[in-house]
Amino acid sequence: MAAAMKNNSPPVLTPESFRSLKRLEIRTRRLVTDLFAGRYHSTFKGRGMTFAEVREYAPGDDIRAIDWNVTARMSTPFIKVFAEERELTILLVMDNSASLKFGTVERSKHALAVELGALLTFAAARNSDKVGLLLFGAGVERYVPPRKGRLHSLRILRDMLVLEPTARATALGEALAYLNRVQRKRAIVFLFSDFLAPDWERSLAVTARRHDTIAFVTEDARERDLPDLGPVELEDLETGERVRLDTSDPSVRARYAALAAGRRAARDAVFRKLGLDTIPLEPGQPYIKPLLGFFETRARRVR
Repeated sequence: MAAAMKNNSPPVLTPESFRSLKRLEIRTRRLVTDLFAGRYHSTFKGRGMTFAEVREYAPGDDIRAIDWNVTARMSTPFIKVFAEERELTILLVMDNSASLKFGTVERSKHALAVELGALLTFAAARNSDKVGLLLFGAGVERYVPPRKGRLHSLRILRDMLVLEPTARATALGEALAYLNRVQRKRAIVFLFSDFLAPDWERSLAVTARRHDTIAFVTEDARERDLPDLGPVELEDLETGERVRLDTSDPSVRARYAALAAGRRAARDAVFRKLGLDTIPLEPGQPYIKPLLGFFETRARRVR
C-alpha cells in the first residue's frame, strides 16, 4: 500500500544541496515578489465574504450594502463592510519517480517541477495560505500536512529537492487515493506528474470532485519525438528495460511518435472529461509565460 511506504525522517542536506536550496529560495521568492503574488491572490479566491464592521455611508458606496437597522438607530446611513475569508489550503502533489529524472536539456522534469512547486509555496505563504506536500514515487514517500510559516515552507522545498525515491515505479493512483483519505477539507491541489503510470484515472476523478485540482503535465520534447541519431539503446528509467532502435529509420521514429501521441490523447481525454485545468511544462521551455497566462485566464473565469 502507498501509506506503508511513507517515510517522515528528514533527508540529509549536504553542503551542495543546502546551496541548491538557498538558490531555489532566492530565485522563486524574487519571482513571487515581482510577478506572481498579486496574480495568485486574484486567481485563488477565499471561501467567501464575512461581515467585518459597519461604517458611515460615503458618496459612491453601494446602497445595497446599507444596514437599515443601524441607519434607523443612528439617524444617518451606515453600510455593512465585508472581508474576504482568505485562508486557503494548498497541497502540492509531486511525482518523485524515476521517470521525472529524465531531461535532455539543462534540467530534468523533476527540477522544473520542484521550481514551480517552490514558487507556488512562497506565493501561498505570502497570501497567508496553508501549504502541504505529498511526495510520491512507487508509493507515498512523504506527507507534510498543510501549515504556515517560513520554516514550514523551507521544509517543503527541502523535501521536494532532496528526498530520493525508494523505488523506481510510479504509483500515481495510490498516491491520489492516499490524498483522498487524509485530506478531508476542500483544498487546491497542484498535481505535478508526467502521468506515465497505470490506473490513476479513478482516483483522480475522486480528487477532482473533492478538491480544486490543477494538473501540471511535465513532458520532455524527446518523449514526443526521437531525433535522427542512428542506432541507440534506450532504457526505461522505471523498469530498467532496454531496447535498441535505429533512429535513422523514419518508420521507427514515426512509430515512436505515434505511440507517444496516443498516450497523450488518452491522458488529455481524461482531463477533459474531469474538467481539469492543465498546464504543460517542458524542461527546455520557459514556464513564466504559460503560468501567468493560466492565472489570468482563471482569474477572468472566476470573477
